Amino acid sequence: MEDQSLKQNQEEKLINEAFQDLLNGYLRSNHRKKVEIIKRAFAFARAAHEGVRRRSGEPYIMHPIAVARIVSQEIGLGSTSICAALLHDVVEDTDYTVEDLENLFGHKIASIVWGLTKISGGIFGDQASLQAENFRKLLLTMSEDIRVILIKIADRLHNMRTLGSMLPNKQYKIAGETAYIYAPLAHRLGLFAIKTELEDLSFKYEHPEVYEEIKQKIAETEEHRHEIYKQFSAPIKKRLDEKGYKYTMKARVKSVYSIWNKMQSKHIPFEEVYDLYAVRIVFECPDESQEKKECWAIYSIITDLYKVHPERTRDWVSSPKVNGYRALHLTVMGPDGNWIEVQIRTEKMDEIAERGLAAHWKYKVGESDEESELDVWINTIKDVLDNPEPNAMDFLDTIKLNLFSTEIFVFTPKGDLITLPKDATALDLAFTLHSDLGFHCIAAKVNHKLVPLSQKLQSGDQVEILTSKSQTPKEEWINFVTTAKARTRLAAALRKDRRQVVATGEKIFNDFLSENDININNDQMSRILRRLGFKNDEDLFFKIGSGSLDLDESIRKFLKNKKGGNSLMRYLTLGLAKPKDEEPKPVTDDPKASIDRKQTYILREENGVKNYVIASCCHPIPGDDVLGYVEPDEKTVVVHKRECPVAMKLKSGYGSRLVATVWQAGKDKRFPVSILISGIDRMGILNEITRTISDELSIYMRSMDIEANQGLFSGKFNIMAQDTGTVEKLCSALRKIDGVQSAVRVNE
Repeated sequence: MEDQSLKQNQEEKLINEAFQDLLNGYLRSNHRKKVEIIKRAFAFARAAHEGVRRRSGEPYIMHPIAVARIVSQEIGLGSTSICAALLHDVVEDTDYTVEDLENLFGHKIASIVWGLTKISGGIFGDQASLQAENFRKLLLTMSEDIRVILIKIADRLHNMRTLGSMLPNKQYKIAGETAYIYAPLAHRLGLFAIKTELEDLSFKYEHPEVYEEIKQKIAETEEHRHEIYKQFSAPIKKRLDEKGYKYTMKARVKSVYSIWNKMQSKHIPFEEVYDLYAVRIVFECPDESQEKKECWAIYSIITDLYKVHPERTRDWVSSPKVNGYRALHLTVMGPDGNWIEVQIRTEKMDEIAERGLAAHWKYKVGESDEESELDVWINTIKDVLDNPEPNAMDFLDTIKLNLFSTEIFVFTPKGDLITLPKDATALDLAFTLHSDLGFHCIAAKVNHKLVPLSQKLQSGDQVEILTSKSQTPKEEWINFVTTAKARTRLAAALRKDRRQVVATGEKIFNDFLSENDININNDQMSRILRRLGFKNDEDLFFKIGSGSLDLDESIRKFLKNKKGGNSLMRYLTLGLAKPKDEEPKPVTDDPKASIDRKQTYILREENGVKNYVIASCCHPIPGDDVLGYVEPDEKTVVVHKRECPVAMKLKSGYGSRLVATVWQAGKDKRFPVSILISGIDRMGILNEITRTISDELSIYMRSMDIEANQGLFSGKFNIMAQDTGTVEKLCSALRKIDGVQSAVRVNE
C-alpha cells in the first residue's frame, strides 16, 4: 500500500512539474498573460483523464501537457491554443461534449477542440474511403482556423517522440503517415524545425540501423568540421565586427534524414556528402526597409573573402517562398576545398523560418503578403475539395502535389509574377490563371518562342498561353500537369467526357450479350474483370466505348457455338490473363489460418516454397529494411523495402494491413539484383568487371547491358545475390577497378 502511495506521490510531482514548465515557458513569451484560463483547462483535462494511462505506462495527462508545451514553446502560439491542446482529447476519450467545453471555456477554444476531434485517430482510417474523408475534414477545418492543424502537428510530433512504446507494425504505419503527409504539411506551413524532426523520427523507426550508423559518422567527423568552421568563420566575423553588425553566426549540421536522402538520390556513400553543414548568419536589423540592402552587404563581405558558386545563390529576400520563408543563400568554397552553404537572415526572418505562421502573426501589421499567400494556398485546397478524386489514394496524391516545398517564379506578358511548383508546365500555368484557359489551351510562348503544353518552365520565364475555342481537354494531359488545381480540374473534365464513353460502352456490351443470348452473373463478371486487369466494369466499358476493345462479328460467331457466359470468359481471358506463376500464392497451408499482424513475421523458404511474395516495384533482398503487406486474403504477405514509394502509400493508406518482418537467418538463397556501373572507358575494362563478378566473387550473372559514348561507359548488370552484404562487397570491389567511377545497386 505504501509503495502504491509513493508511486502516486511521484506521479503527482511529475505532472505538476511538467505543467509548471509549460506555464513558465508561456510566461516568458510575448503573449498576454492569461494564466487563469490555462490553469482551469489543465485542472479540467486532468480530472477528465484521471486513471487513464498511455501505452508507455505514464499518466495520460502527460500527453496533453507535452502537446501544449510544443504548441507554446516550439510553435509560439498563445493561451487559446494552449487550452485547446490541453483539452484536445477530452471530447473523443471522455463523456464530456463540445457544449460542455463551450460553456466552460468559450466558443473559440471549443471550436478548435471540435476541429481536432473531427480529425482524430490520425489523418487516415483503416478503410480507403475513410482516409479521403478524414483528410478532407482536416483540410476543411484548417481553412476555418489554421490553429487546428498547428495543434494537430504538435500532437503528431509528441506521438513520434514517444513512438518506441508501440508495436512495430503500428510504428511503420505512423512513421509512414508522418513522412507522407505531416512533414510536408509542416514544411508548407513554415515549421522548418518541426518538419526536420518529424522526418528524422520517421527515418529512425523505418531504418534504425542506418539512422544510428549515420548519426555515429556525424559524431566522428564533428571535431574536423569544427576546425574547418573556425578557419572559415574567423575572417567573416572580423569583417562583420569591423562594420559594426550585431549578429550571431553558427554552423548547423544537416539532419540524418537529409544526409541519407542525398546519399540515396546521388548514389554516394556518407564520405562523399561534402555539404554536411550550413553556416547561418542572423543579424539585427531594426529598420525593415533596410533588410534587403543589409543582406546583400553581408553577401558582398563573404564573396570578397571566398569564391562563390555561380549557380547556387538563392534570393528569397526579394521573392519569399510560398510558406513565407525569407533568406539569402549563397554557396562558397571552404578552406578544405568543399562547398559550404551560407544562409543570411535578419532576426525576424530567422524566427519566421523556424516557427512559420505563428511568427507571422506576431509580426503582422494589417494584411500581410504572407497571409495572402496562405489564403491562395487554402483556396487551392478548397478547389481540390470541390472537385475530389473518387479514389482515396489518388485524392491524397493530388493534395500531396500542393505541398511542394520548391517553387519557381514566372511572368505573364503583362509582367504579373506567378508562383508555381518546380517542374510545372505551360499547361499548369494555364490552369493557374483560369480553368477555361487550361481547357482551351493549345500551346504557349516561353520567352517569345513557341513551345508545347508539356514544356517545363524555369524561374524567370515569361509565358504567354495560346488558346483555341475548338480545343478540348485530352487524356494524355494528365501525364504532364503537376499542380493540384490543374489535375483536379482536368480530371473532373475528363470524368465528364469519360461518363459519356462509359455509357456508350455499357450499351454496346449489353446489346452484345442480348443479341447472343448470353447471361452473366456478378461472380462471372468479377472474374472477367480480374482476369483482364480491370479494376471495375466502368474501365471495361470505357475500353469498349472508346474502341480499344472490339466485340466484332468473328466473336459473335465464336460465341454462338459455345456455352454462353463461360465461353465469353474463355474468349476474353484468351491471351490476356496473367501467367499463373505471377499471381501470388497463399503462404499458409492451413485454409483457416490467417496472419497475426501483431507478431513479427519471419520470411522463410522451405523446399523451394516461399511464405512471402517479393514486390516487383522495389525487389528487396535479405539485409534490406523491409515490411510486409498482408493481402485481403489474409494469407499472402508481399514484401517491400521500407523506403519504396509504393510502401510509402501502403503505410499512409493501409497501415492496418502492415506486418513487421525479418529475414530468416542462415538460408543460402539467391535473389535478383541490378548493379549500375559507370566510368571512363578503356580497353579490357569490361573483361575486368565480369571477372570480378564471376571469378573473384563467384556471383552468378544473369545479363548485362553496356553502352560507351565519347570515352565514357555505363552499364547495368543483373546478378543473383545472397543478401545486401554480398552486394556491398561487390560494389566495393568494382569501384577499385581502374576507370570505374561508380557502382551502385538500383531497382530493376
